[in-house]
Amino acid sequence: MTQYLDMPDYRLAYVHTPGEGPTVVFLSGYKSDMEGTKAVHLEAWAKARGRAFLRLDYSGHGQSGGVFEEGCIGDWASDAQAVIEHVTSGPLILVGSSMGGWIGSLLTQRLRDVRGFVGIAAAPDFSEDSFWAGFSDEERAEVMEQGVVYLPSAYGEPYAVTRKLIEDGRANLVLRGPLPMPYPVRLVQGTEDEAVTRETALRLLDHIDSPDLRLTLVKGADHRFSEPDNLTHIETAILEVGG
Repeated sequence: MTQYLDMPDYRLAYVHTPGEGPTVVFLSGYKSDMEGTKAVHLEAWAKARGRAFLRLDYSGHGQSGGVFEEGCIGDWASDAQAVIEHVTSGPLILVGSSMGGWIGSLLTQRLRDVRGFVGIAAAPDFSEDSFWAGFSDEERAEVMEQGVVYLPSAYGEPYAVTRKLIEDGRANLVLRGPLPMPYPVRLVQGTEDEAVTRETALRLLDHIDSPDLRLTLVKGADHRFSEPDNLTHIETAILEVGG
C-alpha cells in the first residue's frame, strides 16, 4: 500500500514491505518511478523471502508531489534520504537504477548503516558528462539563458534538462572525488545500453573504493535491464552484497 511522507512543499510516495535483514532500497531513474518493472519485481522477490524492501518516488516523479522541472539531483537525493530515514532504522542495501545509481552513490556517503550497493546501468554525473558534454553551443546557450532545453528520448516524452539540474549536478558529482564504499558492491551493465555507456560503468568500477567490487557486463541487454534474465542478475547481485 502506498504511503506518504509530508515534506514542506510536497508529499513523497513510498511503499514499504517489512521483513528481515538489511532493508533493500530501490532507487529509480530519471523520469522513472517506483511502479517500474525492476522495482515491482524486486519487491515481490524480497517479499517471497521475508525480506524488508522499500521503493519510493522522488518529488516530481510518479505518485509524489512536486514539479519534475523544478527538481534536481540534490533535491531527489534529499527526498530519498528523508523517506529512508523516516521508514527504516537498521542496515540498508541500496539498489540504484540509472540516475538512482548516482543518487545511491551520494546516499552511501550520507546514510549511517549501508551494508551493500548495487548499481544497475548506474549513471553517475550524467548531467555533466552526458547532457552538458553532449550539448551543442546553441543548446548550452539555451539552457543557461532560457533555463531549460528539451532533448529527445527513446523512452517516452522529451527530457526537460534545466539550468538548475546542470548547476546542481555540478555540486553533487561523485566521480571527481573520493567515493569510499567499505562493503560489497556489484555493478551490472548491458552492452546494448544506448543511454549509459560501458565506459561509464568502467569509470565507476575504477573510482569506487571497495574491498569487494565486481562489474558484470551482460551482452545484448539494453538500458531498461528488465528482461527475466536481467532481473535474475539483479537478484544475484543483491544476494552477493548481503541480501
